[in-house]
Amino acid sequence: MNAMIQIPTDRQDPSTSSFSASYAGVVAFMTVATEGSFARAADRLGVGRSAVSRSVQKLEGQLGARLFSRTTRSTSLTAEGELFFENCRPGVERIQQALEDMRDLRDGPPRGQLRISATHGFGRKVIAPLMSEFHMRYPGIGIELQLEERAPDLAVDRVDVAFREGRLDDSQVIAKQIIPMQMLVCATPDYVRRHGLPASVDELQAHACINRRLPNGRLRSWDFEIDGRAHSAMPQGDIVLNDDDLILRATLDGEGLAQLPGFQVCEELRKGTLVTCLDQFAPDDRAHYLCYLSRRQLPKRIRVFIDFITAQIRALHLDFATEMTRIRGNPVSGADMQDDSLAVAVD
Repeated sequence: MNAMIQIPTDRQDPSTSSFSASYAGVVAFMTVATEGSFARAADRLGVGRSAVSRSVQKLEGQLGARLFSRTTRSTSLTAEGELFFENCRPGVERIQQALEDMRDLRDGPPRGQLRISATHGFGRKVIAPLMSEFHMRYPGIGIELQLEERAPDLAVDRVDVAFREGRLDDSQVIAKQIIPMQMLVCATPDYVRRHGLPASVDELQAHACINRRLPNGRLRSWDFEIDGRAHSAMPQGDIVLNDDDLILRATLDGEGLAQLPGFQVCEELRKGTLVTCLDQFAPDDRAHYLCYLSRRQLPKRIRVFIDFITAQIRALHLDFATEMTRIRGNPVSGADMQDDSLAVAVD
């Protein structure tokens, strides 16, 4: 006869319940530290805020140390909390990876949550319009797209895929180049008829220029390559904006010259509503990168996203400006624009 053997609760190994409470506390602690608040941590874990708070308090009691400094407006790690976070992070990440690997072994379509980071300009113009089709193909994958100018810490910010641009040097991530990134000086054909175009970088000072204010408060320099060397200029301008979309709008309104990424102006170059100058000085050491943390086996949701987004972006031919410059060879000059037949710089 089979009988079910039950261990009396008073004879259970106390380490079992201690480990269970500690692990729940560590998970709650790591989530609060990552999300920056107890409320967001509760939402991410799918539990009540009070449950998260109790788990963290119990963990603090076990450790004999305060892990968070709490005010009515903010939650931040204490010195002890920062040390505990750094020590716990590798282990928690390995457990999460192990769970994801086991889920991926099961049959069925990719699923889970994707957190994506991109700059405002690239995110709005390129990534966001592709999200609807991706979600239609993979309805089991949730998407969170964050637009930010700063480069995220993929591990700390729990970002699965980040799109960065410019020069990239980070040994902690795998960076896959998607398309070249060419910085182009642009103006409208009407502006060229009225004011001409600079033939050298120094001549920018004689033109109306539209500058970009960066999140750190500085003005973005205009970058060039002259005689094989990097060269930065800071032309004076009456208009300063903090968003590339606004700069493009001002340029199309004929307010002056602006230096913008090729992906942002390629459509206008195709239509002829913008022309470029100083192409021979455009820096060619930059690109748009898709970045993710190095893993031996990427979860399916990340793999399918990388494959999808890479194919879709390359199909958009956003490096058209690079090809156009290579074909033309020479910059458009003010004299070229005297004939209306040459007002469209792209044939």
